[in-house]
Parts: sequence; structure tokens; C-alpha cells
Amino acid sequence: MYHNPVLLKESVDGLDIKENGVYVDVTFGGGGHSKEILKRLGAGGKLFAFDQDEDAQANTLGDPRFTLIAENFRYIAQFLKFYGIRKVDGILADFGVSSHQFDQAERGFSTRFDADLDMRMSKRNTLSAYEVVNKYAYDDLRKVLFEYGDIRNANAMAKVIVAGREVEEIKTTDALKQALKQFLPEHKQHKILAQIYQAIRIEVNQEIEVIKEFLGQVPELLNPKGRLSVISYHSLEDRLVKRFIRAGQFEGEPEKDFYGNIEVPLKKVGGLIVPSREEIKLNNRARSAKLRIAERNDEK
Repeated sequence: MYHNPVLLKESVDGLDIKENGVYVDVTFGGGGHSKEILKRLGAGGKLFAFDQDEDAQANTLGDPRFTLIAENFRYIAQFLKFYGIRKVDGILADFGVSSHQFDQAERGFSTRFDADLDMRMSKRNTLSAYEVVNKYAYDDLRKVLFEYGDIRNANAMAKVIVAGREVEEIKTTDALKQALKQFLPEHKQHKILAQIYQAIRIEVNQEIEVIKEFLGQVPELLNPKGRLSVISYHSLEDRLVKRFIRAGQFEGEPEKDFYGNIEVPLKKVGGLIVPSREEIKLNNRARSAKLRIAERNDEK
């Protein structure tokens, strides 16, 4: 089951939809955001959606204005070009794992179920959580846990995983929990496990690289005054989005002209938007969501 999309109205409002415009929903999932965009489009409008997860294909929408592309959104420009689209009026992204993916026990995303170590958002990916846990060198494993999970004792955890897998391969989520049980005190177990799973999942799906590649293509794809509406769920994602909107790059500072001004490809629209208390009550997944909206900057 696909649950209600987070910040639905706010994220689609952020696109400032033109009746006959061309829009892209790069994280289709259950199709909630796409349905809302289609409601606001006229007969001449077009919506393209991306989703690499095979499960999402079953949710495709029977609307002549809609096209679902079964690919990772890191290839957004390449696949839009295939459909003859070089410029669009708005792009919506809702990062992270869908409720559906968490609820499918066999996918291995959730701390609630015992399952094979998988965590791939697409079955076509060769790297799975099993490889990360059983094949990564100590240093690489430590780095994944520390950088993507914000785990303070990543060094000790990585050592224990490496020692444990030498005795017996760690094949399931339960086996991973057992291997790390000394780091999982009862009162904090869920929180620490969530950080561990997040770190491994980000590595498996190259989520940080994907977001960087995607954002880098956005300015060229947007028409003048075209909008970007992005929902992120953890600080790593949100920091990338915030920095790219502010500086047009992910590291360092943009170059200034003779007058000390910087030219950046996007400009922010409004401030940070977070879900209401009511929405969080109805949908727990919304609790960490952050929405940022930007517009192509054509002021020179």
C-alpha cells in the first residue's frame, strides 16, 4: 500500500502550475503528487514521472497527458530528451523511501521485520545491503556508518561487523541486529537501528550522488521562472538542497563579480516549509519532512 504523500498541497502549490505547462515528478511512488499536478493541468499540459522501483509501475495513471519513465531520476535530462523534452516548467522531488517500500518486509528497508539484507530501490542494482555488510573493507564500512548514519561509535560498530562476518556471513536484518546487540540498549534500540539502516540504504542506492547529479541538471532544464519543489527527510539531503539553491554548488563558495555579487542559477521562493501538527498526526512519515522551493534565476 502507498500512503498519503507528504506536504501534498504545499509542494504542488510551490510549482505555480501553468495550465499548459510541462512538469516532472521525479519520485512517482504511489502517484499522489502526480495526481495532484494532473488535476491542475489543462488539456495541453504534460506530466512526466520517474520511478526506478518496479513496484511503482503498477500505479501508472491512465491519462494521455502522463508518461511514467521506469528509470532513476539521476538520468532526468537524458530521458526527457528521448521524449523530445528539453525544457520544463517545474520539477517536484520527494526524496527518501516510500511507506510502501518500508512496509514490504522482503525489501529489507524496515527495522520491524526480519528479511534478507537487500535495501535496493531497484532490483536492477547489483549492490545490495548484503554486499555492504559482508564485503566492504573496515574503513569503507566505518565511513558509511559515520557519514550517512551520523553514528558516533561507527569505528567500534564496523570492527564488530567485520569480526562477526568472519565467523559467519551476516545475511539477514536479524543477524545484523544480533551482531550489533551490544550497541543497541533497549531504550534507544529503534533510533540507533534506524540510523544504521539509513546509512546502509543511502550507500546501496547512492542516494547522495543521485541527488547531486539530479540537482546539477535542474537549472538547464527549467524554463525562465520555472520552479523546483523538493521534499527531503534528513539533514544530509536537506543540506545539499539548501546549499545548491543558495550557491549553485555543493562545496566552496561561488565566484563573485567585480561588484561582489554572485550569480546563482536558482533563487529561493519563500522560506522552509514543514508539515503541520495535524499532518504529522495522520502520517508519521511526515515528521522529519522539509520542503524548499526555488525558481530559475534569470536576473542578470
